[in-house]
Amino acid sequence: MALTMDEEDVSDGELARRAAAGDRSSFARLVKRHYAFVFRIAYRMTGHRADAEDIAQDVCARLGRAIRTYRGGSAFTTWLYPVVVNAVRDQGRSAAREATRRRAYGIQARIESAAYEANEPAEALWEAVRDLPPKQQEAVTLVYGEALSHAEAADLLGCSETTVSWHIHEAKKRLKLIMSAGEV
Repeated sequence: MALTMDEEDVSDGELARRAAAGDRSSFARLVKRHYAFVFRIAYRMTGHRADAEDIAQDVCARLGRAIRTYRGGSAFTTWLYPVVVNAVRDQGRSAAREATRRRAYGIQARIESAAYEANEPAEALWEAVRDLPPKQQEAVTLVYGEALSHAEAADLLGCSETTVSWHIHEAKKRLKLIMSAGEV
């Protein structure tokens, strides 16, 4: 069905109002009209086409819920931009958490493997480290097992250097108690 000239010239604000009221056709037209904008912003921020495509799809899904918050006081792209930026940030945080998790598990696996293979006396200490709370375990593994600085460990763990230092301090107290009690 061909659209009349009047229908093609419908403003973003009007399409958003209709979409918020449940008009799927208006929502589809709004998405089609601004998909390239969303993709460009995502691509410029990530530098990766696949990530930008994923983010653009995520933004389209978010728009279905968020469109009701558009009030029309500014250009639609002005309202849309932070939606895209937040999606990029969410994707970045998710990717960073996953990468940190993979690195931490990989490092721990290498430490355990090396300790068992070498039958090192330090195995008792690493056995105690495995019983620490997860954040303390990760901090000890990175700082002492991988010889990273507190700053480097903080980058991998996605926290501050002070937080890593606190986890190390708490882990040392707990390990001292465990090792002196011969619990391992």
